[in-house]
Amino acid sequence: MTPDNVETLINLLMLLALFAVLAIWWATKHGGRRGRIAERARMAALTHRSDHANVDDADEDAGFRKRVLRRLARVGDKIPLFDAKYRLKLQKEMVRSGYRSNLAVSILLAAKFCFGLICAALTVMMGSHIPLIGEYPAARGIAMLMVFVVGMIIPEYFVAFRASRRRKKMAGCLPDALDLLVICTNAGNSLGVSIRRVANELKTICPPLSDEFALTADELKLSGDSTRALVGLAERIDLPSIRALISTLTQSMRYGTPITQALRTLSRTERLAHIVSLEEKAAKLAPKMVVPMMLFILPAIIAIAAGPAVIQLLAFVAGQSK
Repeated sequence: MTPDNVETLINLLMLLALFAVLAIWWATKHGGRRGRIAERARMAALTHRSDHANVDDADEDAGFRKRVLRRLARVGDKIPLFDAKYRLKLQKEMVRSGYRSNLAVSILLAAKFCFGLICAALTVMMGSHIPLIGEYPAARGIAMLMVFVVGMIIPEYFVAFRASRRRKKMAGCLPDALDLLVICTNAGNSLGVSIRRVANELKTICPPLSDEFALTADELKLSGDSTRALVGLAERIDLPSIRALISTLTQSMRYGTPITQALRTLSRTERLAHIVSLEEKAAKLAPKMVVPMMLFILPAIIAIAAGPAVIQLLAFVAGQSK
């Protein structure tokens, strides 16, 4: 056999080994009485979800994107690599990122698994060109497993980054939202009506915060349990300022204190904290500008200032040498 054929065979064996490890893991998760019970519960949930999906499909036309997402959700539901506790953690993170669909967690798990397999396959195919470890099949196999794990982690970090950006955007618009709440409550509106009006006013300014307030207003209207709706808002946004707002509102409703005065005090505090954070960022700007100025601006200034003198000196040295 030629060296190229041997290398191709080794790559195929590595891929087969990866799929064999995944198959063994699958059999371990599905083995025994506990595994069969878990599989039955998962299949019952899938059947219930597919029944609802069929009803929804009868009402609206499912496009190509929806079909792809639904298939990814089925793949994510069948992956046994993640337990219920981890799925619940991902569900909270997806809700904080703005994905409130029932299929969001399953789609994320399928994306993690597929992205890890793609990264592992690329590592196997390009493994011979990796320096230091390309000549050793065992080292390439270890690299394949490491890249598979890293590839499964990357989509989760992307979701966490999106959630962080969303929280920062909502934190910047929260003082304005509190001012609007103060105005609405001063006008005699109830808490649910005030939150609905603030959500409508924030649609063009801060859509994420508007969506969260609109969902809270719907929960207040449908359930009537204000404490549960406000706690759900705090869990979805996950900001200290929002938790302070929810704590203030729940205490005001529990003890009968005026909500307007509490909101006015909290709005003043949040506005002051926002101004302090802006001043802190402005104070940090000067030290952050030192390194870019030294790397990009200072060499250009030195070249412009000392360039003519250096040219004249070189010309004088050349004339003296002649």
